[in-house]
Amino acid sequence: MPPAADAQPVAVPRRWRWTPRRQDLAAYAAFLLAALWVTSRIWADPAGRVASLYSSDPAQVQFFLAHSVRVVLHGEFPFYTDRFNYPDGVNLMANTAILALGIPMVPVTLLFGPAVSFVTLVTLGLAGTAAAWYRVLSRRVVRTRLAAAVGAWFCGFSPAMLSHANWHPNIISQFLLPFIVWRVIVLTRSSRPVRDGALLALLVTGQAFINEEILLFTALACGVFLLAVLAQRHRLWAAGWRPLGTGLAVCAVLAGALLAYPLWVQFAGPMAYHGLSDTVRDYGNDIAAFFAPGSPTLGGNERANVNLAPNYSEENAFFGWSLSLLTVGIVLWLRREVVVRALAVTGVLFAVLSLGERISWWDRDLGVGPWELLVRLPLLDAVVPTRFGLITGVVIAVLLALAVDRAWTLRGAERRTVRTLTVAGLVLALLPIAPLPLRVTDRPPVPRFITADRWREYVGPDQTLVPVPVPSMGNTHGMRWAASTDLDFRIPGGYFLAPRNGVTGDPGRFGGRPSGIGELLAEVATTGRTPRLDDRQRRRCLDELRHWRAAVVVLPLAQQNAEPLRRTVEQLVGPARQELDVWVWDVRTPTSPSA
Repeated sequence: MPPAADAQPVAVPRRWRWTPRRQDLAAYAAFLLAALWVTSRIWADPAGRVASLYSSDPAQVQFFLAHSVRVVLHGEFPFYTDRFNYPDGVNLMANTAILALGIPMVPVTLLFGPAVSFVTLVTLGLAGTAAAWYRVLSRRVVRTRLAAAVGAWFCGFSPAMLSHANWHPNIISQFLLPFIVWRVIVLTRSSRPVRDGALLALLVTGQAFINEEILLFTALACGVFLLAVLAQRHRLWAAGWRPLGTGLAVCAVLAGALLAYPLWVQFAGPMAYHGLSDTVRDYGNDIAAFFAPGSPTLGGNERANVNLAPNYSEENAFFGWSLSLLTVGIVLWLRREVVVRALAVTGVLFAVLSLGERISWWDRDLGVGPWELLVRLPLLDAVVPTRFGLITGVVIAVLLALAVDRAWTLRGAERRTVRTLTVAGLVLALLPIAPLPLRVTDRPPVPRFITADRWREYVGPDQTLVPVPVPSMGNTHGMRWAASTDLDFRIPGGYFLAPRNGVTGDPGRFGGRPSGIGELLAEVATTGRTPRLDDRQRRRCLDELRHWRAAVVVLPLAQQNAEPLRRTVEQLVGPARQELDVWVWDVRTPTSPSA
């Protein structure tokens, strides 16, 4: 029977499909939620909370974020500033001023303050690194998105990344690295090496303004990996050397032109230093660190890790026994693949270098490490060796992705068994090092004397505000005060790297030239004991205040050992006056040039 002329077709509901695009969005959302989980306790009060393991680096980063505001709004010189360590100033190119992160964050810093910008950078650094590796792995390395997600997860949320999330948004912001690595590999078979070399140069330039040390690690890792591949497949050199050489030459010329002046400032400009401070030069991993879980993880234990890493922000290994054994198993299983063997060589080499100048096992010295032969070479003399473990972490992430991909694309009767074993291995390996929220502690608020702009009644354009204690590596609250005003006033001292003797080209040290008044007040703040000062000490301290062109000395009422500190400063410059929540000493008269 023919259908009626006016019959309407029946609408068939579209079936929801788990499309590749939706899989990508789900992966990105999972990475962002995980990053928010890790930083959740700081997000609860960005201005009043900081990771409890250490608080100096966040204050330094907030200062750099405020400097980016001045670069954009006031046109200040981006690579050097005298807003702290006045009058000597600080070489910002030599201090990782994160301009490539700080300048895009200027709107956030202006609207919500540098503390919010800091926790935003940490959150986006973790999530963005995982997302970038997922993009590259899923499009260029493995065939299944599940495999890419597993590898990307470890790249973004490994114990080392969680450790650096306490202090170092510049180190965890690795979202350009997977694209740099991929563009280098593309050059080996590129039909347009000039274009590809130019693209690589732009990526390299961007990474240089995030963190140069990580960029150096990436270059070294790419070189070792490619050499390991060529050692197994000699004939690849004949086809790849010409485009690779052309592309790298273009990259070197273009990136060199873009970075020439900033690098000149870094290595030869004012307050440039050569080589790291002895404080961090010998930072190395203990061998046992590779088999222990990281402190900020589900199975971690801060007390157990005390002697296995230089400090809690430098836990650059800490993979745990299960992941270490699983990695060895993956290499043995896929040992016939050239890429797997090359990855294994790369990971082991940099794991050995990360041990530093002295090799140890559970804090027991075993002998000299190979890093002893390299530590004085140019560029390498500015490397913290324990951070080579970050390269090993990325190698493990790629091996995990390859293992999952091979298990999920396997054909045959043993497919289900292999998948089951793979899932079980991943659970046993990754669950103990699953991320936990960063532990936090409260920090004192910026005084109302600062936030209410009462300081403007005292401090002129070429004068300084002197916080008590004087800003240093262990006393960075004054840097947060300045950052909260977008660096509208200068401060002496601070936390930074500078030439040891204040002469450009000297080896580096933390902080500026030794300060008598700074050391005196730091000791009082620590011990609570008020010293009796003689006339000679008073004259020396006044000379320092004149050198700093100090206008006002400020001591918060809530500062630890505030009363001994007040009595000490009063011996130097006379009675204090309370304004709002601080003690104030107006020192413009005794520090004026005429005096």
